[in-house]
Amino acid sequence: MKTPSKIRKVVKRSGMVVPFAGERILNAIYKAAIASGHRDKKNSEILAGKVIDILDNCFSPEKPPTVENIQDIVENVLIQNGHAQTAKAFILYRYERTKERLEKGKNKVIPFDKVPFYKIYYILNWAIDNNLERIEKINERIREGGFRELVDICEKKYNEEILNAAESILRKGDGLKIIIVAGPSSSGKTTTTIKINDLLKKKGKNLVTLNIDNYFYDLELHPKDEHGDYDFETPEAIDLELVNTHINQLMDGKTIKMPVYNFKTGKREKTSVPLKLTGDEIILIDSLHGLSKKMTGSIDSRVKFNLYIETLLQMKDTHNEFIRWTDIRLLRRMSRDSKYRSYNPQQTLEHWHYVRSSELRHIIPFVNSADFIVNSAMPYELPVMKKILLKDFCSFENSLKNNLSKEDAYLRAKKVITLLESFEEAKDFSSIPKDSVVREFIGGSKYKY
Repeated sequence: MKTPSKIRKVVKRSGMVVPFAGERILNAIYKAAIASGHRDKKNSEILAGKVIDILDNCFSPEKPPTVENIQDIVENVLIQNGHAQTAKAFILYRYERTKERLEKGKNKVIPFDKVPFYKIYYILNWAIDNNLERIEKINERIREGGFRELVDICEKKYNEEILNAAESILRKGDGLKIIIVAGPSSSGKTTTTIKINDLLKKKGKNLVTLNIDNYFYDLELHPKDEHGDYDFETPEAIDLELVNTHINQLMDGKTIKMPVYNFKTGKREKTSVPLKLTGDEIILIDSLHGLSKKMTGSIDSRVKFNLYIETLLQMKDTHNEFIRWTDIRLLRRMSRDSKYRSYNPQQTLEHWHYVRSSELRHIIPFVNSADFIVNSAMPYELPVMKKILLKDFCSFENSLKNNLSKEDAYLRAKKVITLLESFEEAKDFSSIPKDSVVREFIGGSKYKY
């Protein structure tokens, strides 16, 4: 792709001057193109080159463009070159980001009003009944040597939720053709899915997994995030049209050729796997975007069951504020990425704001279509995460302190440090069951992920 000959800096909305990255212009145009139904990366490169030409003609190192200048030029280039649909998608995305910034400016938290109030009340009431609604009460229990009892109480509650979910699925009757398990990153979908699958098998229900990971586009066709990394969080990274086609073909009794995606090469293999439902088998889908209308909206609600997983912890911190669910999932993902994916946990922290933005646009809006919501939060897991991650977070805070381009990660690190420091540390993890959802993130699970 063409690189700018003069522009080296860009002025952010805050007034901060940061290095100019032409690749971000390409990423923005390509993602808008995908959102409008086009996946022509070469054409996106040509359009990005036109934007950079205009920037070179209108700005200089002494007079760098602002973010707004660049976005205005992108819109004009798209419209002038006959890409009205892509321009509309870009404008809508720009509008959403502006609205998010205004919400933050008002110190508002985007509400999770999609989760039914009765579910939140039920979890809070359980926490109060078991003296788990405040950090101080958790700490007192740990200091008195009650960590094992704490684990037992929490695991029992989680397994009750799993059992209730399985019973709700069974009540759907013989017309059930597909079970969808969805939820944001590190909510515990995999362990929850395994447990529910085991319970349904005991009731004679045979589930066949349609692995959505196999439907990723080749890496070269993926959109990228604002850091230039390939974005696996967005539904546009998945061949949604083929997913829908295959689901409907399976339910019609046809044989499909399920693709095989190779994450090492970033491409689909030339070979495929034939798949056909036999007898009363049920399709099982475990996916971030399982409830998205783009993925399963064409499926009749009478033949599917939508299950949603979230860390719905109801516990107040030392400042009398409820602990954020997203912070729990961040800690889970950092621990898992470091242990299983050879991924530096600081990278997870630095990219988390982008993960959150994707969740709020592509996952959270569909919570209200769930038939059952499972709470996967364990009140005992934060003392566990303190032992695993607190030292790392202190190191992250120091390394990010003077890096203005990563201010979000720095502020998040400070907030999480305060949270973890307020807990007593769990010294021994041996009382955590091998089938616990927490084991999915800290290791030692009996399940293979």
